[in-house]
Amino acid sequence: MAQKDYYKILGVDEKASPDEIKKAYRRLAKKYHPDTNPDDARAADRFKEANEAHEVLSDPKKRKQYDDLRHFAHAGYGAGGFQQGGRQGFDINDILNQFGRKGGARGRTFTQEDLGGFGGLGDIFSGIFDRGQRFRQERYGPQSGRDLHTEVEIPFDVAAKGGSTVLTISKEEACDRCSGTGAEPGSKVEKCPQCGGSGMISVSQGAFAVSRPCPGCYGRGEIVSEPCTKCGGAGQVTARKRLSVKIPAGIVDGRNIRLRGQGQPGSSGGPQGDLIIKVSIMPHRFFRRRGANIHCDIDINLAQAVLGSKVKVRTIADKHAMLKIPPGTQPGTTFRLKGLGVKTDSRLGDQLVTVNIEIPGKLSAEDKKLFEHLAESLHLKH
Repeated sequence: MAQKDYYKILGVDEKASPDEIKKAYRRLAKKYHPDTNPDDARAADRFKEANEAHEVLSDPKKRKQYDDLRHFAHAGYGAGGFQQGGRQGFDINDILNQFGRKGGARGRTFTQEDLGGFGGLGDIFSGIFDRGQRFRQERYGPQSGRDLHTEVEIPFDVAAKGGSTVLTISKEEACDRCSGTGAEPGSKVEKCPQCGGSGMISVSQGAFAVSRPCPGCYGRGEIVSEPCTKCGGAGQVTARKRLSVKIPAGIVDGRNIRLRGQGQPGSSGGPQGDLIIKVSIMPHRFFRRRGANIHCDIDINLAQAVLGSKVKVRTIADKHAMLKIPPGTQPGTTFRLKGLGVKTDSRLGDQLVTVNIEIPGKLSAEDKKLFEHLAESLHLKH
């Protein structure tokens, strides 16, 4: 199975910074999101590809493992590297063929998931000798599904006060025709004659005997006489799903929300993976947040600053609080409204209000005389 070129999918250079990768992903996610392109299968596929690429390249560990395998392919050990014969990506099976390990019959090949993820190159080589035992023990028994990763952008107020948001994801689900078995209803399920139902075969590699998944049954130990006509024998189909996500009050930008059991389905009765949602918070035109405190600026006129006043100030609770302005308030003075910030696990923040004093640009003749009289009484030069 040819591994996709995640850098090309996102349209970034292989030396792209995390911020460049994030921006490229968000641009593609917005362009191809299923909500924007209803009933467009090609857009859904592009959205899924972008999500898959971002999941690997945004994680430093996964990105390094992916780069190791990618550079290994470029070095000439796997189908001559990328773009050979017009094919995007490199073929993991071509790499493993160099060491006597390849996919099975009927076009079946083993993916990175079959090999335990990208791993390092050392993982690949050591896996040739030690994963056979692991496969023998597991025999493709119940396996947990993979986690899905996505992002959601929420308003400032929702992040501060809590609430909910709705998102749409593309995920694999058990095929409703075959109930996830991969067999056409009514067809026979028999013990694999090639491996005798063990799911493993032993292959001699010089002085070594290497165990590997049976190519006849893909390591399952069973074969079906007729694959399911809906899922092609995979047991899973791609579907779009709308989810309501609860946003906890006080969540910070970049924090993850985990939805248990909303990831990819498991195999052989294994549990579903989780959906991990990275939260981005939209900026607010009036409020700013620093920790548990809310900051804002307000304008007052010269008379209010000199004589003192009371002004209404908006809060994140969608109510107004009265702020007392003492006489002689200077520009840039910050006042604290206790307990009107964000409630977090550790504390309740405050709202900090900084005042700006508006200086009139034009004065009437009467106003000018009043200011001149004030300047004389205060012995001010003008």
